[in-house]
Amino acid sequence: MTNIKIDQIIRSKRKTMSIEITRDARLIVRAPKATSLGFIENFILKKRLWIQDKQKLVKEKHSQSQPKEFVNGKEFLYLGNTYRLCIVAENAPPLLLFDQEFCLLRAYLSEARQLFIGWYKQQAYEKIKERVDVYSNLFGLKYNKFSITDAQKRWGSCSAKDNLCFAWRLIMAPLQIIDYVVIHELAHIEEKNHSIRFWNKVKILIPNFKESKKWLKENGHLLVV
Repeated sequence: MTNIKIDQIIRSKRKTMSIEITRDARLIVRAPKATSLGFIENFILKKRLWIQDKQKLVKEKHSQSQPKEFVNGKEFLYLGNTYRLCIVAENAPPLLLFDQEFCLLRAYLSEARQLFIGWYKQQAYEKIKERVDVYSNLFGLKYNKFSITDAQKRWGSCSAKDNLCFAWRLIMAPLQIIDYVVIHELAHIEEKNHSIRFWNKVKILIPNFKESKKWLKENGHLLVV
């Protein structure tokens, strides 16, 4: 036995074995139809270190991506920088970014998450729209409509009609990451897929795009409220 729990085995007409670690750290094995349980367990035994490392990383990411608590000193991201939360009692706007702190009026604690999301959405619309217009004009890639969404699994999208959508959570990332996602979606105006031609187009527009793509993969789970 491997001492590693196999959550699901999927047998099909495939010719090779594969392993998948899901977002909730479950282990799924895909195998050819005739593969015995013993062979699968032996395969898992050989891969156990990789599986354990991967599951540990997924669990760590999951714990870091939990909704925020709204208490003094809690850190919130904005454009890649961290700002501590300060809960204030005096008469002030419900939520304000001031002097390197987010100031939240105590009377609005029960509405804190909605206030933050509303603030982030407004900032996202203004800043991301600004970057879209800069690069649209610079590269001659004309889009149709622009909007900010509540998307959880996609940072941006470009429709068949060249409508651009971006997740408001993106405003928490550094500006260079925002620029990468903006340019990525603008490139879809000419290439509606993720073919080699598409990635070549992205590389022309932003040569170091792989660094930003890697950053999102490794840190995207931190962009939460």
